[in-house]
Amino acid sequence: MIAAPISLADVEAAAARLVGYIHHTPLLRCQALSDRTGCELWLKGEHLQRSGSFKLRGALNRLLLLSDEEKRRGVVAFSSGNHAQGVALAARLVKTPAVIVMPSDAPKVKLDATRGYGAEVVLYDRLREDREAIARRLCDERGAVLVPPFDDPHIMEGQGTVGLEILRDCPEVEAIIVPIGGGGLISGIATAVKAKKPSVRVIGVEPEVASDAAQSRSAGRIVKIAQPQTIADGVATQSVGKLTFPVMQKLCDDIVTVSESAIAQALLLIMSRAKQVIEPTAALALATLTSGRLVLPGRNVALLLCGGNLDLATLPTLIEIAAQA
Repeated sequence: MIAAPISLADVEAAAARLVGYIHHTPLLRCQALSDRTGCELWLKGEHLQRSGSFKLRGALNRLLLLSDEEKRRGVVAFSSGNHAQGVALAARLVKTPAVIVMPSDAPKVKLDATRGYGAEVVLYDRLREDREAIARRLCDERGAVLVPPFDDPHIMEGQGTVGLEILRDCPEVEAIIVPIGGGGLISGIATAVKAKKPSVRVIGVEPEVASDAAQSRSAGRIVKIAQPQTIADGVATQSVGKLTFPVMQKLCDDIVTVSESAIAQALLLIMSRAKQVIEPTAALALATLTSGRLVLPGRNVALLLCGGNLDLATLPTLIEIAAQA
């Protein structure tokens, strides 16, 4: 049996390491959404985290472990936006240079924020170029350390601290619904939560058009898909990670998929009823319930509002997509 890449002790160590750097984000309540879904809903407000998403947790946990020599050489990351901002802010906090490889069509709000934290941004064409290959070449040229978006134990540990906070603030939680891109967030959360309270269901969610994790779960192996086109750009990955996949297979109870219109409808619901500004990826968890893809009557359910980096210019398009029932 292959050893798990991370443990509860690793996640707890990451939580201690991050104290004073990150926010312990709130669990928000919205009675209208609870009534709509038939659950007792708890909204984990990672959209209120520094850098606007949970990604700072893993990135900073990784960068806090850099040696002095590694800090001098700097770091390189590749990301569609939220990991980019997390690494950029983490680099500023630990005083190391950062270069971020980002797609040229990334939301402007994410590009601007990444540069605003002081990182150098290198753009690429996501349909024609390999972002990881570009990042590795930059590492070779500059002697920098690669900080991947999900397939790294220290990234997974940092993301798992979300699960510890949910259990601390809502010990009665019965299910946690988590968006899946590369699997770093859900594998970290599942590692922590299943170790402390095995009865909690950990359920992943993806867009129907970006269902690599669901396909991999069914096939029993990592399935790579064509570059997906989804409004949930934070999970527009082609495959889950080699480290995250076995953790997901062992610890996740289910993976469901939702349509683009369901995502957009859930986003508008959260904005109008819970009064929270989120990005489309953060609406995935609610979309599982409002679309009927998941039914958890009367249960205490935590939903991950994983990011709030919404490009307001896209709202008219999102409203149009929501109307496409």
